[in-house]
Amino acid sequence: MDENIRVLIIDDHPLMRDGIRTLLSQEQGMVVVGEAGDGIEGLEALKRFHPNVVLVDFQMPVMNGAEFCRAARELDPAVALIMLTTYRGDVQVMQAFSSGVRGYILKDMLKADLVSTIKTVHQGKRVVAPDLALELATHIHDQRLSKREIEILRMVADGNSNKEIARHCGLTETTVKSHMKSIMSKLGAKDRTHAVTIAVKRGIFLL
Repeated sequence: MDENIRVLIIDDHPLMRDGIRTLLSQEQGMVVVGEAGDGIEGLEALKRFHPNVVLVDFQMPVMNGAEFCRAARELDPAVALIMLTTYRGDVQVMQAFSSGVRGYILKDMLKADLVSTIKTVHQGKRVVAPDLALELATHIHDQRLSKREIEILRMVADGNSNKEIARHCGLTETTVKSHMKSIMSKLGAKDRTHAVTIAVKRGIFLL
C-alpha cells in the first residue's frame, strides 16, 4: 500500500507550481501526483490522480479556489484541501474555510510552513497562520455587510457618486446615503474612502 502523501498542485502560475514541486520533491513521504493551471483542469486531475492533499490557489481564472474546493468536496469528501494565497483578509479566510479547506497558507510562507501544513491537514486537522488567526479573532463579532451594501461599496470604489449609485440600483439618494451610513458603521470607517480601504484589506471584495 502506498504510504506517501499524494499531492495535487493547482495554480495558474507555472513558476509557482515548479517551486512547490521542487520543494516537495526533497521531502520523504510526499509525492506530487499531478498539476493543473485552473480549477476546471484541477477537477479532472482530482478524478484522475486521487490525491490525498490538494494545494489550490485562491485567485485563478475560469474557476477560483473557493469554487474549486466546493466542487472537489462533492467529488471526494475525504480529500484535504489547502488554500494558497497572498490575501490576508479575514473575510477571505472565512470564505476559504466555508468552502471546505483544512488549511490556509500565505504564499510568502510556503518554504517555512508548507510541508508541516500538508502533514497536519493529512491527519484531519485544520491549519491557519497565527497572524491570520488573530485577524479572524479581531473581527469575529463584526456585523457582515449585506449583498446590497457590498454592491454599493463596490460602486463607491469605482468612483460613483450617491446619485449615480441610486440611478444604477433603482434607489433614492436618501436610501443610498442610509446604506452608506450602515456600511461605515459596520466597518468602523471614518468616510467613504476609508470604508473602501477597509473592505479591500479585509477581503470583502478585490479591486
